[in-house]
Amino acid sequence: MQFMTNQNALKSVAPNAHAHSHAPAETACCGNSACGSAVVASVDTADIPKGALLFRIPTMDCAVEESEIRRALEPVGGISGLRFRLAERTMAITADDTALPDALEAIRKAGFKPEPLNEVAGAPPAPGTARAAGLMTPELLRLVAALVLAIAAETISFLAPEGIAFTAVEMGVALAAIALAGLDTYKKGFAALVRWRLNINALMAVAVTGAFVIGQWPEAAMVMALYAIAEMIEARAVDRARNAIQGLLALAPELAEVRQPDGSWKTAKADTVALGALVRIRPGERVPLDGVVTEGMSAIDQAPVTGESIPVDKSVGDAVFAGTINQAGALEFRVTAVAANTTLARIIHAVEEAQGTRAPTQRFVDRFAAVYTPAVFVLAIAVAVLTPWLMGWTWMEAVYKALVLLVIACPCALVISTPVTVVSALASAARRGILIKGGTYLEEARKLKAVALDKTGTITEGKPKLVETSLLDKTADEGEILAIAASIAGRSDHPVSKAIAEGLKREHRPVGNFMALPGRGVQATHEGRSYVLGNHRFIEEQKLCSPALEAELKRHEEAGRTVTLLASGHAVLALFAVADTIKPSSQAAMAELRALGVTPVMLTGDNAATARAIGEHAGIDDVRGNLLPEEKLDAIKALQQRYGMAGMTGDGINDAPALAQADIGFAMGGAGTDTAMEAADVVIMNDDLRRIPETIRLSRRAHSVLWQNITLALGIKVVFFVLAVFGGATMWMAVFADMGASLLVVANGLRLMRASR
Repeated sequence: MQFMTNQNALKSVAPNAHAHSHAPAETACCGNSACGSAVVASVDTADIPKGALLFRIPTMDCAVEESEIRRALEPVGGISGLRFRLAERTMAITADDTALPDALEAIRKAGFKPEPLNEVAGAPPAPGTARAAGLMTPELLRLVAALVLAIAAETISFLAPEGIAFTAVEMGVALAAIALAGLDTYKKGFAALVRWRLNINALMAVAVTGAFVIGQWPEAAMVMALYAIAEMIEARAVDRARNAIQGLLALAPELAEVRQPDGSWKTAKADTVALGALVRIRPGERVPLDGVVTEGMSAIDQAPVTGESIPVDKSVGDAVFAGTINQAGALEFRVTAVAANTTLARIIHAVEEAQGTRAPTQRFVDRFAAVYTPAVFVLAIAVAVLTPWLMGWTWMEAVYKALVLLVIACPCALVISTPVTVVSALASAARRGILIKGGTYLEEARKLKAVALDKTGTITEGKPKLVETSLLDKTADEGEILAIAASIAGRSDHPVSKAIAEGLKREHRPVGNFMALPGRGVQATHEGRSYVLGNHRFIEEQKLCSPALEAELKRHEEAGRTVTLLASGHAVLALFAVADTIKPSSQAAMAELRALGVTPVMLTGDNAATARAIGEHAGIDDVRGNLLPEEKLDAIKALQQRYGMAGMTGDGINDAPALAQADIGFAMGGAGTDTAMEAADVVIMNDDLRRIPETIRLSRRAHSVLWQNITLALGIKVVFFVLAVFGGATMWMAVFADMGASLLVVANGLRLMRASR
C-alpha cells in the first residue's frame, strides 16, 4: 500500500549529516542565559541511542556552544556517544556510570547547567520535565529589577551631589544591577577566557568590568541590563523561527475515539493508541493519527501536511494523515502509525534535522566571525595603548573608547543573521508541503538553470488506465493469455502494470520467479514457461518486432499512449495500450520555470513518440525518451555540463541514480518510492510540480534576505566603529546599536515565514 511506503520513506527525509556529526567552526555566539529560557514543549527521542541519558541545557543556544561542550568533554574518558538537538536544547549522552559525574562536572565548569530530564531514550518523558515555551516570569522580573537599578544608578550619578556617601550608594546600586543581569554572562565569559576563547560573554564581561574599574559604574550597570534584556527578546524571536515547525504538533489532537473489543467506542489519549486500532472521527474534527479508511466517505483538508489548498475526497482504502481536518462525513480508519511515527511527526523531525545542518552562507559567516572577533579585540587593545601617544587622548578616554569598541565587536547580529533566515525558510517550505533536507539545498536551489523531470507520476498523474488490448497470437487462448498478463502485472508496483492488472480484471494465475527489469519491464514464470511484460525497447532488444507490430506500436505512441507487450519465448502474445493524463499543475509549473529562466527537460523510459506527445502538451521542448536509469544519469551529467546547475524530479526507483547525481533532486512525496525520497534533496509532499518553481523563488528570496542581514549587521557596526573612535558614542549606545541590529536581522529573517500563510 502506497501509504505505508510514504511512512517508511519519511524516515529517510531527514539529512544524514546532523549537527552532531562534526564540531562547528569556532565563532563568537550569543550565550546569555536569557537565550535558554524558552524551550520547546516536548522532547523528541527519535534517533537517540537506546540507553542514552537526556539532559536539557537551557543556555545552549547555538552550534558554537555545542562545540564548547564537546571540547569540555574531550578529556573525560568513558563517554561512548553524544547527540545534540539545538532546537530542543537537549543533549543525549552515553557514558559509563563512573564517567557520567565527571562529564557533568566538565559541562558545568564550561559555564553550562545540564538539567536531567529523568528519561532514557525509548522511555516516555517523566511528568513535568518539559517546560512550555514563553517568557519565564522569575527571569523577567530579575531583568526588570536590574534595569530599574541601572536607571537608579544613572539618576544618582546625574542628580546627587558629589560625596563619598553618594558615590558608595551609586557604586552599590550599579553593582547590584550587574549581579542581577550579568551573573550568567560572567560565569560563561570567565570560562571562555580561561580557554582563551573570545565569545560575546567574554567581550561583555571584559567591557563591563573595565567600565566599572575606570569609574563608569552607572554605565556598566546599564550596559549589562540592556544587554541581558535585548538577549532575552532576541532569543524569543529566534525561538519563534527555530520552533515554528513545532506549531504543527498542536494540529494533531491529543485524544482519539477508539473502538473497543466489545464494539463500543471510548476516548483515549492518541499517544496510547496501538497499531491496527479502529478510530472514528466526526465532521469538523482533526484526524488524530495516520491510518487507512475502513468505513465512510468524506473530504479532508490536508493543507497542514501536504500544502494542498483544496480538500481531498477520501473513501475506503484511502490514507488519512494526523493533523488534517475532516470536513464532510464521519469516517472510521485503521491506525497505521503510532503518534510518534505519523507523517506529521516525521515532517517535523525532518525539518528539525535540516535545521541542524549549516548552509554555505552560514559557514562563511562563522569563518568570518572567527577572525573578526579577535581582530576587533586586538584593535581595542591598540586603541587603549596607542591612541594616548598618537592622538593625545587621556588614558581614561582611550580605555573608555576601547571598551566601547569591545561592546560594538559583539558578532551576535552577524552570526544569528544566517540561521534564523534559513530556519524561517525551511519552516515556511514545510508548511507548504515542501521538505528541504538542509540549508545547503535551500541556498543552492536559486542557481538551478535546468530541471529534468520524469514523465509517469511526475508530469502525469501516474494513474494510467488501460484503453486498448490486442491479442497478437491468434492461436493462443485469449482468456489464458490475458489472465497471465494480469497476474504478472499485479505483482508489480509500477503504475502502468497496475493499470493493466486493474483494466483486465482477470482471475490471477500462480506465477513465480518474479523479477523487475529496470527500464524494460518485469518477468515471471507460469507452469514452467517464462513470460515478459515489457516495453517497446525491450521487445526490440529481443528482436521480436515485426513490421506489422512496429506500425501498431507507432499508432499508439503517436496518440501519446504507453504500450506494454506480453512476450514468451520467441513471440509477442499481446499488446496493452495505457493512457495517462497530465497533472493539472504541470503546464503552469513549466511556464513558471521558464519565467524564472530555468529550462524544463523531460527524461523518461517511455517511448519517444509518447514522450513527445506528453511533452508538447505540458509545454516542454526538450524531450528525451527510451532512457534506461543509467542513461537518465548520463543525461543529468550532460545537462550539468551545458547549464552548470541542473535539478532532477522523479518518483520511481529508476529515477534514484539521476536524483542523486543532480545538484538538487526533487522527489514526489505522494506517489514516490522510498528509494527516490532517500536519494532526493527536496520532497514535494503533494506531488504538485508548482512547488519546484516555488522552491527556487524561496531560495532566491532567502539568499537576498541573508545578504541584506549581513550587510545590515556589518554596516551598523562600521558606523559605530567610526563614532566610537572619532565621535561621542557611549557604551550603552553601542549596546543599543548591537542588539538593535540583532533584532532587525531576526525580524527580517522572520519575514520568510509569511510565505507559508
